[in-house]
Amino acid sequence: MDEFPRFTAAAVQAAPVYLDAAATVDKAVSLIHEAARNGASLVAFPEVFVPGYPYWNWTMNPVDGSPWYERLYRSAIDVPGPHVETLCSAAAAAGCTVVIGVNERGPHSLGVLYNSILTIGPDGALLGVHRKLVPTWAEKLTWTNGDGSSLRVHQTPIGPLGVLACGENTNTLARFTLLAQGELVHVASYISLPVAPADYDMSEAIAIRTAAHCFEGKLFSLVSCSTITEEMIEIAAGDSPVIAERMRRKRSALSGVFGPDGRPLVDPLVDEEGIVYAEIDLARCIQPKQMHDIIGHYNRFDVFNLTVDTTPRAPITFTT
Repeated sequence: MDEFPRFTAAAVQAAPVYLDAAATVDKAVSLIHEAARNGASLVAFPEVFVPGYPYWNWTMNPVDGSPWYERLYRSAIDVPGPHVETLCSAAAAAGCTVVIGVNERGPHSLGVLYNSILTIGPDGALLGVHRKLVPTWAEKLTWTNGDGSSLRVHQTPIGPLGVLACGENTNTLARFTLLAQGELVHVASYISLPVAPADYDMSEAIAIRTAAHCFEGKLFSLVSCSTITEEMIEIAAGDSPVIAERMRRKRSALSGVFGPDGRPLVDPLVDEEGIVYAEIDLARCIQPKQMHDIIGHYNRFDVFNLTVDTTPRAPITFTT
């Protein structure tokens, strides 16, 4: 690698227009252009930003939550599809690399939704669609597992870029798979999680995970997290004031940009909507690698071996 780009990165912390894909895409387009006007070359959006997260999985039994699954399915998007084309056009018009989480409908079954992350180049090309490998805990009521075919690092004008969704950022082997492909810029997408156990600080957990990946990999990470609206609270809580109070819990979201030493480059944004901007210089990744390179000299590949199956999985295979 001869060129080490310097650029402005933007991490968006925002709520979707809940369960409305078209309106949420319009909001994303507006935020892309806002970030571009402020000099951003990379814009990161939250997990399943389009059109939102299934909070009812945490607050309702599966029978009561099933009608909401149907509503989410109906408002999810197809990849490729018109909503993706709109996002790609916005990225091209703004000249930005864009990473955004979506609910993706499976092409073969009404029971399949994927928690997917789109990576879009500054020319508007769809570079990758990463499907979350393992939905976390209650998320299994909504999303189907992805496969290893999307664990790819993309070569972009802002550097080698990889993405993971929420809890995947604690999956050591998934993170190593990206690092071993030369990842220098990482986007971690999250959702605000006020329904976590009482002793769980989501904002702190996000910061710890991000610092770990940055420090271990000697790279830069953008964290983009969604926020909670009263509409989401009303749907998830129903008639329960206890759940409504829980949904308003503070320190449930954090967005920011972290450097190769694991420290935030600027103050992260906690809970409130906004955009965090930071200047990234990929040359800062070089010297720390000399000291501690877990994908190079600071490893024992004669002792450890990681094999990743990148076969795309399909429900049926036809042979002739």
